[in-house]
Amino acid sequence: MPKGILGKKLGMTQIFDESGHAVPVTVIEAGPCVVVQKRTADRDGYTALQLGFGELAEKRVNKPLKGHFKAAGVKPARFLREVRVRDGEEFAGLEVGSEIKADVFSAGEYVDVIGYTKGKGFTGTVKRHNFNRGPMGHGSMYHRRVGSLGPQGPQRVLPGRRMAGRMGNERRTIQGLKVVRVDAGRNLILVRGAVPGPRGSLVLIRETVKHKS
Repeated sequence: MPKGILGKKLGMTQIFDESGHAVPVTVIEAGPCVVVQKRTADRDGYTALQLGFGELAEKRVNKPLKGHFKAAGVKPARFLREVRVRDGEEFAGLEVGSEIKADVFSAGEYVDVIGYTKGKGFTGTVKRHNFNRGPMGHGSMYHRRVGSLGPQGPQRVLPGRRMAGRMGNERRTIQGLKVVRVDAGRNLILVRGAVPGPRGSLVLIRETVKHKS
């Protein structure tokens, strides 16, 4: 059975284990998600489940998506993401319209969490690439500038040169996080450690690709 669910990062806190040690955890509001479509190898070339998460007013849905949700017989969802099904696995009775809740995972399991890092906007090389700054004296004309852009020979900037630009808002996957607690009644999953993204951002929780004992 493919194990995955969409959720919203609520923030970090700490809980105490049986030994009294503080455990840093990230609280994720996981689901409920609805199965909107089943991708099959014969039709799509791969096998996956398309999940919908979050409420969305029907007037805010464009016509192609309206037809997509209508064909599935489900309400419009704010987010649509896919959970791949590994080779040899089946859908395990999950049909279009089925609901997936936080209890798809249990405490002690290991998961991968996928999200987008915090966006920092346009930043310079000191912040983006940890460059050293120049002298900060009154007569210096070089404080936080890029510096040399390469040799004189090509007379152009070679590809791959680290320069100023957009920082953050990149897809990141944190592998092998342990599920510390699951509150199915409130749709909460607590995973040990930090996950990418700001509070309120969308994350995808899936079964880890690395075996954990």
